[in-house]
Amino acid sequence: MDITISGKPLSEISSDVLIIPVFESDTPTGGALTVLDELTNGLVTSVFASGEVKGKRDYAILLHTNSANHLKRLLFYGAGKAESFTPLSLQRLAAAAVRKLSGNNFASLAFLLTAHLENETRVQALAEGVMLGAIKGNLYHTDNDDSQRLSHLEFICESADAGQFIQAIETAKVMAEAVNFARHLTYEPGNVITPTRLAEHAAEMAAREGLACTLIDESEMKELGMGALLGVSRGSEEPAKLIVLRHEPAGADPSQLIALVGKGITFDSGGISIKPASGMEEMKNDMGGGAAVIGAMQIIARLKPNVRVIGLIAASENMPSGRAYKPGDVLRSLSGKTIEVVNTDAEGRLVLADALTYAVNQGATQIIDAATLTGACVVALGDVRAAVMGTDQQLIDGLLSAGETCGEPLWQLPANKEYGDLIRSDIADVKNSGGRLAGAITAGMFLKMFAGNVAWAHLDIAGPVWYEDEKPFMAKGATGFGTRLMASYVLSKPEY
Repeated sequence: MDITISGKPLSEISSDVLIIPVFESDTPTGGALTVLDELTNGLVTSVFASGEVKGKRDYAILLHTNSANHLKRLLFYGAGKAESFTPLSLQRLAAAAVRKLSGNNFASLAFLLTAHLENETRVQALAEGVMLGAIKGNLYHTDNDDSQRLSHLEFICESADAGQFIQAIETAKVMAEAVNFARHLTYEPGNVITPTRLAEHAAEMAAREGLACTLIDESEMKELGMGALLGVSRGSEEPAKLIVLRHEPAGADPSQLIALVGKGITFDSGGISIKPASGMEEMKNDMGGGAAVIGAMQIIARLKPNVRVIGLIAASENMPSGRAYKPGDVLRSLSGKTIEVVNTDAEGRLVLADALTYAVNQGATQIIDAATLTGACVVALGDVRAAVMGTDQQLIDGLLSAGETCGEPLWQLPANKEYGDLIRSDIADVKNSGGRLAGAITAGMFLKMFAGNVAWAHLDIAGPVWYEDEKPFMAKGATGFGTRLMASYVLSKPEY
């Protein structure tokens, strides 16, 4: 989608629809609404007076103007309270307004930036929302017609100089394109996105964007001693891959390295501890953390922060077979620590264990992992927020702040030592599941063992990475959650 911004007069707008956000405090007099009222022979005043236009959130009305100028249709869209703006609410406002018009074969839209919205941060959030709202998950519908999709949106400034928002629009495009890339990968079925194909997508992106890329195959994993990742992969005919992406700017501090680590289980059957059949088709999304890391690295490649970053995606399938790892097995990880397998459906933490150790061995000074790790986290937080926990409060605070800024919010979970007692093993150094109690926390405590002494934070994104139902602002399914969060954290570093 092409997004532009201008300060052209309202009488010159020739888009199929002009979207007008209406706040609860708005009246039809003053500013752009007065101009629109004059252009439409009193239509604006009329619909306000009748109560058809309201500022209530997501309340919308589409009107045909029948005027002599270029204006064809007006969509008045309820924006809620003007004083309660957040980046997330603005993204959702723009996305919901655009989605309201989907299915009408409108090729071009205009969006009025009223005085409330003429701010760089707000314009970026709105532009991101437009691009995120326009994507659907119907990749394999045979009746898809690209000619009917929205191709252009123009933001119209009410009073400010449009030129000051061009960079905000460009940054929004970088962010949203990466999120939609991650969403596309997550939407793909497991027979299309295998570990090998996920690695190929990452390598293609790296070549296009100027990142270094290394793909570690199973033979090298065996040489390195990645027994945890290989243990999970053993049951599948699809070989595992460890994807390594590097951003190495010439002027960056060589002593600092941020590692982004993603769980890339391209399909999770649960293995021998097999999942119920109902809903298992959604387990194609178990690589959502890996997709988010790939998307975040694309943003980093384009915006070029002056800090070294390594992206690691541990990609595998978790399948049952005569070769599959079993409950009761003991795996030796890359770190040398031994792991008792008590549940083969707790596989994500196993592949991450070796990826975390690899990051430590590469000299990482900060590690952030992202994973669709536990159903327990979904029970606790739903799809509204992801969980964060870790060993370094400054890192966690940075992620909490980045989440609020970019619209991917987090909630911190505790990491008290007592939770680690639940994953003690009689036969090995640790067991891979502590049972139902504090499941999201004990999964994080397991990962903590493999982060060494490096500042580490864990993001359990199992809830918000996938919407079970369609939202006013986003299609059902993949959200790309974590992509902007991790990139925004890196971009917030003083070196940037």
